[in-house]
Amino acid sequence: MSSMRDQLQGLVYSTEHGAMCPDCGKPQDNCICDELADQQRIDNLDGVVRIRRETSGRKGKGVTTISGVPLAAPELKALAKKLKKVCGTGGALKDGVIEIQGDHRDKLKVALEKEGFTVKLAGG
Repeated sequence: MSSMRDQLQGLVYSTEHGAMCPDCGKPQDNCICDELADQQRIDNLDGVVRIRRETSGRKGKGVTTISGVPLAAPELKALAKKLKKVCGTGGALKDGVIEIQGDHRDKLKVALEKEGFTVKLAGG
């Protein structure tokens, strides 16, 4: 059994920093979890951007997904906006994957190759 001094030695409660992030242990204003996850996602890529057409889970509506883009979140968001403008349609950015409404694989391949990426059309 530990002594009373050992039990009372640790910090019990503090309002100095406010809410703390449970993952990294830093104050939530200075949390670095998103940056670490983004860096880990970029490190696991093979350098090839894959464009595929998907309909699963979308009630038959087709979307073009772009995955494997080696950019950080802010640059990826800007690229998604640019690609949506090229296609003249809407879309979204979810978990590092850009979704563009409709089948625009050929337009997107040309646009991404102009940006300097190695592009591969994936799927059928």
